[in-house]
Amino acid sequence: MHDRAERIRAYFDACSRGDAGEIAAHFTADAVIYDTNISPVGGRVAIGEMWSKVRARWQGAVWTVDSVVAEGDAAAIEWTMTGTDPATSRPFVFRGSEHYRFSPADAVEAGLIEEIRQYWTFDATRLDTGLVGFDYRSWAR
Repeated sequence: MHDRAERIRAYFDACSRGDAGEIAAHFTADAVIYDTNISPVGGRVAIGEMWSKVRARWQGAVWTVDSVVAEGDAAAIEWTMTGTDPATSRPFVFRGSEHYRFSPADAVEAGLIEEIRQYWTFDATRLDTGLVGFDYRSWAR
C-alpha cells in the first residue's frame, strides 16, 4: 500500500476499530506522533496502544478523513472524530488537521507512516471543537 490517501484512510479505519496491532501496522518501528494536547508518542506499538485506549475511553469513537492532499512522501488531512462522552453520555465532535511524513519507496519500511503532527483543540467543557465560525454542514459534500 503506497498510496498516501489509502494508507491514511486504512489507518483511520483501524483506529475506529480499536485494534492496537492493526493500528501499529501502519507505522515504522520508530514513528512519532506529535500532538497539540499530549506529549509525543513514539514507536508503532505505543502508538497502537494509545489509539486503542483513546477509542475505549471515548466509548467507541469513530474517526473519518474529511480531505487529503498528498505529494511525494508527505500528506495533510482534515479529520473528524465522533462518539459519546462516557461522563455525560453526550455525543461529541472533534475536528482537526494533521501533517504526515511517510518512509520513502526505497526504504525497508516503504510507505509506512514515519511521523504525524496533529493540530486540534481538546476542551473538556466543549464537545464540539473545530474551526470557529466555519460552516461544516455546507462544506460536507
